[in-house]
Amino acid sequence: MKALLVEDEAVLRLATSQTLELGGFAVQACASAEEATPLLQADFPGVVVTDVRLPGRSGLDLLASIAALDAELPVIVVTGHGDVSMAVAAMRAGAYDFIEKPFSSERLMDAVKRAQERRSLVLENRQLRSERAQHPDMPDLIGRSEAIEHLKVVVRNIAPTSVDILVNGQTGTGKEVMARLIHAASGRKGNFVAINCGALPESVFESEIFGHEPGAFTGAQKRRIGKLEYANGGTVFLDEIESMPMALQVKLLRVLQERRLERLGGNESVALDCRIIAASKADLLALSTQGQFREDLYYRIGVISIDLPRLRDRREDIPLLLAHFVAEAAQRYQRPLPQWTAEQMAAWQASDWPGNVRELRNFAERLTLGLVPPAAPANSIASAAAIVPAAVDAEQASLPQQVDAFERDLILRALAAADNNVALAADRLLLPRKTLYDKLKKHQIQRD
Repeated sequence: MKALLVEDEAVLRLATSQTLELGGFAVQACASAEEATPLLQADFPGVVVTDVRLPGRSGLDLLASIAALDAELPVIVVTGHGDVSMAVAAMRAGAYDFIEKPFSSERLMDAVKRAQERRSLVLENRQLRSERAQHPDMPDLIGRSEAIEHLKVVVRNIAPTSVDILVNGQTGTGKEVMARLIHAASGRKGNFVAINCGALPESVFESEIFGHEPGAFTGAQKRRIGKLEYANGGTVFLDEIESMPMALQVKLLRVLQERRLERLGGNESVALDCRIIAASKADLLALSTQGQFREDLYYRIGVISIDLPRLRDRREDIPLLLAHFVAEAAQRYQRPLPQWTAEQMAAWQASDWPGNVRELRNFAERLTLGLVPPAAPANSIASAAAIVPAAVDAEQASLPQQVDAFERDLILRALAAADNNVALAADRLLLPRKTLYDKLKKHQIQRD
């Protein structure tokens, strides 16, 4: 984590640098905007903290330069006590946050860590878009959760091999995405062929998969190459393999064992070089004990078994996934990127998402098209309404008072969405737990 500090007062510059370093940041301290400017670039991986009043170019001038360089680089502006007009001008010019002198180390670290979280998210999303531009056929395995990091390691280890794979997961968890990712990382030059076993009528199943010779059945006037043969040198993805008819399971097992097939109505044996990736949303071993799936086929395709997590089991990936999906949708529909509040994100992370990543992608489409209300879900607001105090009168209160009132409101709503679990609310607000406890005390919030 990096922080660029711009402060002309030597004592305050030293004290602020030490605070940031104790918080885990590598600090570059400058006494002027002119000294700081050469240290910045478009993908600067950190946060800028700058005083407004500087010798030479002001902090607002530096803010304008940074906005022109990289509008998503977070800048935290430090203003003098009571300098509300300057703070307002900074926020309007695109500052991420402002801090009023004198400030506590907790207030500084709270703002800087939140800004660093935002910056890390932006840079990771940029990297994903860059990788996708270089490899447009490469699907996305997006996330930083422990489960996703483990899957990335699994893909790197098994993709270059030719072993057959079974992918398990609920609807919408990304089974085909995983299969395409393995194929893309395998280096295989043949086609990726996806077959939905649940969508093919049994009467044409054998012909579609194995192919047929002329005259094999009524209407078979010429030879047809089946899906397995078409994928020679590539990968076959058998989705919903639990739906495959039992009679065809026997034939598929023989093909997998011998790596040869015979077209329907033919006697010629055709050599086969393709990897099989099967996917199921059911427990195949349980089905085999019930006689609904062949046990020998299960063990043949399940040499390597990959279990995909549900979205609600990796809630920390939801902000990154949503940012990626809305960026795609905004580009596709030529719409501006939608914005959301911390309260809304906390409510979305608390949702169950029974449709998993597919449901989140559809939600991102609606959000980008303006079909999602700008407020958080009604149940979240209703649950918080009982504990939210009357709002501060915006016409009479100073800007710091209005900011404090807004912060208190966000904390109350996050607590309500987390059933008063402070640890969970802190995670969703991207705050250290101690910081949230300090804010509860500051705003006199009683958890009961």
